[in-house]
Amino acid sequence: MTPNRRTVVASLPVLGMATALTAPVAAAAAAAPASNSPRQRLRLDDGWRFHFGHAEDLSRDFGFGANQRTLAKQGRSGAKPDAADYEDSTWRSVILPHDWAVELPFVNNEDYRRNPADKDDEDYAAAHGYKPIGRRFPENSVGWYRRLIALDKADAGRCLWLEFDGVFRDATIIFNGYVLERHDSGYTSFRVDITDFINTDDTPNVLLVRVDASYGEGWFYEGAGIYRHVWLVKADTVHVPQWGVFVRPQTNGTVEASVDLVNRSEAAQVATLDVTALDKDGAAVATTRQTVELTAQSATTREVRLTLPQPRLWSIDSPYLYTLRVEVKTETTRDLYTLRFGLRDLRFDAKEGFFLNGKPVKIKGTNNHQDHAGVGAAIPDALQVWRLKQLKSMGSNAYRTSHNPPTPELLDACDELGLLVIDEVRQMTSSRQGLSELEALIRRDRNHPSVILWSIGNEEPQQMTARGLKVAKSMARRIRELDPTRKVNAAMNKGFGDGITTALDVIGFNYHEAQIEPFRTRFPDMPIIGTETASAVSTRGEYKTDAKKQVVASYDTEHPYWGATAETWWSLYNSKPYLLGGFIWTGFDYRGEPTPFNWWPSVASNFGVFDSCGFPKDIYHYYRSWWQDEPVLHLLPHWNWREGETVSIWAYSNCDEVELFLNRQSLGRKTMPHDSHLEWSVPFAPGTLTAYGYKSGKVVRKTERRTAGAPHRLVLSADRTQLSADGQDVAMVSVSAVDKAGVTVPLGDSLIQFALNGQGRLIGVGNGNPNSHEPDKASYRHLFNGYAQAIVQTTKTGGRFTFEARAESLTPATLTFTSR
Repeated sequence: MTPNRRTVVASLPVLGMATALTAPVAAAAAAAPASNSPRQRLRLDDGWRFHFGHAEDLSRDFGFGANQRTLAKQGRSGAKPDAADYEDSTWRSVILPHDWAVELPFVNNEDYRRNPADKDDEDYAAAHGYKPIGRRFPENSVGWYRRLIALDKADAGRCLWLEFDGVFRDATIIFNGYVLERHDSGYTSFRVDITDFINTDDTPNVLLVRVDASYGEGWFYEGAGIYRHVWLVKADTVHVPQWGVFVRPQTNGTVEASVDLVNRSEAAQVATLDVTALDKDGAAVATTRQTVELTAQSATTREVRLTLPQPRLWSIDSPYLYTLRVEVKTETTRDLYTLRFGLRDLRFDAKEGFFLNGKPVKIKGTNNHQDHAGVGAAIPDALQVWRLKQLKSMGSNAYRTSHNPPTPELLDACDELGLLVIDEVRQMTSSRQGLSELEALIRRDRNHPSVILWSIGNEEPQQMTARGLKVAKSMARRIRELDPTRKVNAAMNKGFGDGITTALDVIGFNYHEAQIEPFRTRFPDMPIIGTETASAVSTRGEYKTDAKKQVVASYDTEHPYWGATAETWWSLYNSKPYLLGGFIWTGFDYRGEPTPFNWWPSVASNFGVFDSCGFPKDIYHYYRSWWQDEPVLHLLPHWNWREGETVSIWAYSNCDEVELFLNRQSLGRKTMPHDSHLEWSVPFAPGTLTAYGYKSGKVVRKTERRTAGAPHRLVLSADRTQLSADGQDVAMVSVSAVDKAGVTVPLGDSLIQFALNGQGRLIGVGNGNPNSHEPDKASYRHLFNGYAQAIVQTTKTGGRFTFEARAESLTPATLTFTSR
């Protein structure tokens, strides 16, 4: 039965929740302490209890705000769970990151009446993927998190604070009964000082977080809850504060840095500040020393300068990273703070394009939201890395964090993988809160070599106005104060040349390619980047657009009225050297905005080069053909059709020529147009389609499409089978069905049952179907056009564990994993 909009979720699936993890590519925290540092930075992902509150019913919201005394006396929040002896055994155990919205059912908006005559008509409930979150669903929109923290007597003499990487949204932080913070933004990282409020005897410390997701910030699926990491930091009274070092390296090896120091003690201190640069292998290559006098209860900033011998540059192909080691000493080491940085030079030229380290680079980017099948917004770190590697595999070299600050681990991975980043704020505003959120973004992310532009907004209503220009100038001014090394950008979709334009260093075009040349005439010295391009739509494995089924053909022919095909936008941008490049909308399908069907039952977009599971669509091979140098040859569609039906065969390739055969009979050899594709019309006959790709007259690639028979057995594969037993690592498992000859069944839709035995847990499932209402937290999933996905995660106990997939009448499949 389909639940109505007032559905109260009575129970949730008994599955392990998505957790954070150390990604396979080192994903070290941007400001992680060294192993012998007196500073400790402890990830608080385990040990949480979760319970729904209520946005309207006080009796179901633990009495918080039940009377006017809520904030009358400090140390008494009025929330019953803040008591140390509160019985929370009925609360659910969860591991962070956690998104409770992805666990909820899909609920139709019965008030929506579609207007087919309005090309912009959409159901606003569809924008967030029909999840029952918001003012209409008070029973689902408030969540409480509770955790006990054990501290000892030594902590009484330290400075302690909590770092929240992101909570969606409106988070109230209560610690030992003290209401310490109310943080509205669902995307900015924030810090809560608990130094004065800790218990260091046998009394447990109670951390309580009330999260209210009643109000959204975006027009896309945003999740709900503590969907990023939480950290406990313990530092000496003399220390470097959060985000307290800003490194400004140059490609000649000169490294300048600003170092913030804090003395929270009651006595003046004379400290030695040692700053050392370490190479990738950890060897010291440059160092400098200063003496710093710190008065009691004070803060200061010191400037340092080092010169690196034989400097190694950070680039897309060779993302070399140094480490800056900041040691603060008096009689002993008081603090040891490290961060990574890279040496690179950026040039944005209105006539010649973008240059990295003096070399021209065409930006080949994607836009992405933080969302994946099975886990929603609570993406584990290793999955962040896996998604970036999928993008890199097609030759992508850039990533725009649309439309909000990303999780820090994503930028760590971009640093290591060599991806350029446009880092974007959520709110375009110069209000006090808006500038505070902007400052948090800049201070947190300005040491990442991957970040090349700061974006102050996306398609804002004020983009054309004089008022918008005032706001943009205030934001740009603050950015340049905090980081004079990078340029300011905004993504515009109208008013090019007006409104906020003159506040920008690099203008972002969202579509509207016909406006580029008129803009260049007015502003010949302003560089242009395609902040959103394409918006082409396709449904993986579908080859006929069907409005009734709400699916879109995978040929590169479909796009909304504002967008363009992949081939159209890329061939334009690639042909004009003065265009810096562009960012596809989008790399991955995402929940919400189910274009071109913005109404029930569609719950996800069709924009992605990959579907929501990360399975590549056919268009992936177009980009791979022209975004990287390795020979590519791909045929679409599959070869299971009705006898005699004429099928349009497309080839994506960067070969000089492609010849197509059906059952060994040549259908013609054709020359591949640059940045394009080839087509044949072929009457279907069962058998084998074979294509050969030629370079310089020699065959360099061969590919086939074979007619598949009935499903016979299941096949499992995983990106890795050797994992870390840290309770955080994940493996991405795909399942498909093949016939007796081993040919994948392209229309396979079997119901797959999953089972996991041993030291692992299943944290989410998906299949990339934009119309599926199956739960993400489950032990089953139907195949969609041949494929489904499961995400398995380790526990903190090492060993072997097995993952099994079963389906009626099919031979099952098993994978074995080892965690250490």
